[in-house]
Amino acid sequence: MKQVDKKKGHNQLVRKELIAGYVFAAPFIIGFLGFTIIPMIISFYYSFTDFNLISEETFIGVKNYLRLFSDQRFLKSVRVTLIYVFSSVPLKLIFALAVAGLLTQQKRGVGLYRAVYYLPSLIGGSIAVSLVWRELFARRGLVNYLFESIGLDRISWFGDQRMAMIPLILISVWQFGSSMIIFAAGLKQIPVTYYEAARIDGANRFQVLHRITLPSISPIILYNTVMQTIAAFMSFTQAFVITGGGPNDATNFYSLYVYRQAFTYYDMGYASAMSWVMLLLIGAVTLIIFKTSKFWVFTESGD
Repeated sequence: MKQVDKKKGHNQLVRKELIAGYVFAAPFIIGFLGFTIIPMIISFYYSFTDFNLISEETFIGVKNYLRLFSDQRFLKSVRVTLIYVFSSVPLKLIFALAVAGLLTQQKRGVGLYRAVYYLPSLIGGSIAVSLVWRELFARRGLVNYLFESIGLDRISWFGDQRMAMIPLILISVWQFGSSMIIFAAGLKQIPVTYYEAARIDGANRFQVLHRITLPSISPIILYNTVMQTIAAFMSFTQAFVITGGGPNDATNFYSLYVYRQAFTYYDMGYASAMSWVMLLLIGAVTLIIFKTSKFWVFTESGD
């Protein structure tokens, strides 16, 4: 009898723990369903329709997807976005790793400098900072003033198709704080004995970096590469505020073009199709990164 009561009490305790778990998980589950899964399902349906947010949608099959291949602005937005991603992400990671290396040294005030360098990542994507950046690179902005002070000509950053992308890449590189913090945490986990053994063997700094530091933090490099690549594909605020996609669509990022199709031209069906193609594009690039990681990512198991 006591054993039955004990088993019953245990079951009630387990049931209470399950209920408590569901209660605490409910806000995330509801938010995930309401703001992610359900909107994705709806957008997938709209991608096969002609829908302008006003009249009732009309099912048109795959015409929106076929239309993408004849849309020159769409193809240019893909090219512009790929240039931005493959330029800004490597530069951001290089700067983040370099600064992380400096800020992991045993120096006075390192904690303060680490917080200062992380600050741009907290505010860098805001509209206010984008406006400041636009003024810095304006025709009579601070950057051109500095160029003139050393005898160089002013540059029309936002009027020249060849130069308009540079400020956007630089503002992305400037926001390297989150990657820097992760790199710093990884660098601190490398055993000091590795570096001591390298010094005894007479290794120089480049050999230490190439043979010890980079292989030891290669899983962290992979993580930062994937996360920053996804974030770069979804960049919107900088191009929207600083350049407006110009000149001549030279900075018309993919996400900006999706926004304009949806909320400027009210072609929601076409914008939904573009969004799903963007998802596939990001997935393909991420898959390539993971597939190639076996050649440069090292683990403790030796794989």
